[in-house]
Formats: sequence, structure tokens, C-alpha cells
Amino acid sequence: MKSLLLLRHAKSSWESPGVGDIERPLNKRGKNDAPLMGKILAELGDNPGLIISSPAKRAFSTAKRVARETGYDEKKILRNDKLYMAAIEDFAEVISGVDHSIKKLMLVGHNYGITDYANYLAGEEISNMPTCSIVRIDFTKGFDWNSIQSSKGTLAYFKYPKMYY
Repeated sequence: MKSLLLLRHAKSSWESPGVGDIERPLNKRGKNDAPLMGKILAELGDNPGLIISSPAKRAFSTAKRVARETGYDEKKILRNDKLYMAAIEDFAEVISGVDHSIKKLMLVGHNYGITDYANYLAGEEISNMPTCSIVRIDFTKGFDWNSIQSSKGTLAYFKYPKMYY
């Protein structure tokens, strides 16, 4: 069975008005929430086999903090420009290029696209994925990443930091 982990970036800072959107860093809460969610993934045994992140500073920083807690080598995190403010088609395009051997794939991105994609794939109605939330979608045996555009999965869980404090 294959699983897709969709992770919205952690809370970012708006304190530097001259900084472009793609360069916004995580704020203090974001820096605390990302490792928390990584620990939760590790406790669940949901250690990703591949992490692909938006190139935005806040997304990549989230990916690195989660990776550390799950035992994933942060140097192996891939950045993909298509995940920056991605639409449903962009997520599908990124996923369709993933090697069949990967069992658990994590994409790190942004709202509203990531919430829209989670709902589309799982046939659910999550109104909003808050910052640093994770959705896991499972696919049936025999599923291959290159068939993602014509596939639907099942929502396994939807978790977010405020569930834990």
C-alpha cells in the first residue's frame, strides 16, 4: 500500500514587510509546531520515503524540521517549484514523476492548494488545513504514483498541532 502525506507549512512570520513572500521565514510557533508534527509522524510509523517541498523558505524549513524527527536525511529533501502556490494539477504532476519504489511520499506546500488537493484526492470536505497540519491519504494495493491523475484515495487521518496542546 502507498500513502501520501500532505503537509502544510508551519506558521510563518510577517514581521519583515520588505521580505518577499517566497522568503518569509517561520515564526516561533512554526519552529515549535514542525518538530512536534514530525514526532507525531514518527510515533505513528509514518516516516516518509521521500519528501518534496515547495521552494518557499517557510515550507522548506518546515520540511527540514519534520524530517529530523522522522529520521529522514534533510539533505535528501527535494525542492520543486511547482509546489509553490500549487493547484490540483501541479500536485498531480509532481506526484506522477515519483518512483514506484516509494511507499510513503510527503509533499510540503501551501494553502489553498494543499487543502483543495487533499479534498479532491480523498473525496472529503476539510474546510481548511491549518498551518503545519498533515493529511494522510492511502491508496489501494497495486496503485502506482504515475496513475495519480486518475486515482482517488482514502483519508487515513487529518492531524494538526492544536490537537496536541
